[in-house]
Amino acid sequence: MDVNQRIACKAVIAKDGKVLVLREASTYEEGTNIGRYHCPGGRINPGEPFLDGLRREITEETGLSVEVGEPLYVGEWFPTIKGVPNQIVAIFFVCTPTSEEIRLSEEHDDYKWVDAADAKALDLMAPEDKVLEKYFAAQA
Repeated sequence: MDVNQRIACKAVIAKDGKVLVLREASTYEEGTNIGRYHCPGGRINPGEPFLDGLRREITEETGLSVEVGEPLYVGEWFPTIKGVPNQIVAIFFVCTPTSEEIRLSEEHDDYKWVDAADAKALDLMAPEDKVLEKYFAAQA
């Protein structure tokens, strides 16, 4: 069986000791984790420089502008999207917001700024659970 392999960039947007997470909405056309939280970001278009794609995804999903920092984590997951098996390999970057107002896309219906304890209590998608654990452990 063919697997659609994609590359994604995701953002650990940190401010005042907290990280921004978004909740996947039922209106997300390719939603496989409705109601669960994850970091902003998404798949990179073929031929698109990955940092441009990261900034594009952050702006589309949150309305924020960010300063992109260092890579924090590389992870993968294997969703089935519209009946097609996918492998998504993602690089997570630590980012700092350079704007304030959050405007969610139709893909998301809630956002939260979470600390380490909040993150453990949320229904986080994988590998975001490990990503945020690693981020907060490095801050301690």
